Amino acid sequence: MSTVDLSALPTEQVNPACAHIDEMGTLEALRAINEQDRGVAEAVSRALPQVAALVDAVTERLRRGGRLVYVGAGTSGRLGILDASECPPTYGVDHETVQGVLAGGIDAFWKADEGTEDRTELGSQAMDDLAIGEKDAVVGIAASGRTPYVIGALDRARALGALTGSISCVAPAELSAHVDLPIECVTGPEAICGSTRMKAGTAQKMILNMVSTETMVKLGKVYGNLMVDVRPTNEKLVARARRIVAQASGCTPEQAAEVLEKSGRDVKVAICMVLLDEGPDECRAALSACNGSISAVRRSHGR
Repeated sequence: MSTVDLSALPTEQVNPACAHIDEMGTLEALRAINEQDRGVAEAVSRALPQVAALVDAVTERLRRGGRLVYVGAGTSGRLGILDASECPPTYGVDHETVQGVLAGGIDAFWKADEGTEDRTELGSQAMDDLAIGEKDAVVGIAASGRTPYVIGALDRARALGALTGSISCVAPAELSAHVDLPIECVTGPEAICGSTRMKAGTAQKMILNMVSTETMVKLGKVYGNLMVDVRPTNEKLVARARRIVAQASGCTPEQAAEVLEKSGRDVKVAICMVLLDEGPDECRAALSACNGSISAVRRSHGR
């Protein structure tokens, strides 16, 4: 790996708009930070074609039964774990389907282990520990675009036949040379010099939201814009599931509650029971034949 002068990275530069933030009043300082944050969405917008390419490729891997694995260190790794952990309750996927790998292990989520990120061999070993293979997609996340642990993981994942992608906040990013589908979202100098948990972290969170959300949409986990694979595992989620059934099918709240119970609390099956006027077994079969897509089920039944 080439030696990198971190001081040359855009994320490590002094931001002139905030160069004297220590002398500002509280409201003035917050306005300065907020003004910097305004540019994050624009930076993400410029990277959307790269994000779209990654989403399409990840979706294809997951359709084949593969996994989406995020790899990062520090803030980047924590954001990957956060995104992965929210997929099962939101979209009903197995906990193995979307995973986050953090340099230093799960303990580093709340207690920083900065030294681990410099060891490429640990990133490589993490991919072997997960038995990464050709069906999987591995996405490395690094604001600086050059974290050794992440590069080690990506090189090993690529050698094992996995699809590889990256999310960096500099261009050109060293990470990009190690993956099939790079995303370079340039967010510029931070309000606090080098604190990439700020603008860079916000951009990474936005992109991760897009990657997981649109992948799940394409996998039939969303009908309209409703989360039809939500798992009703507590009172709040049961109430949400009933509301989704009613909104998606046009039935009354009372009918939604009844059909949800008859479906075994399977929201998609419950919706199809109302739309097709058929039983739960028939609706499960119809969904299976249409890769879980309610829209496809409707089309196949001329609805």
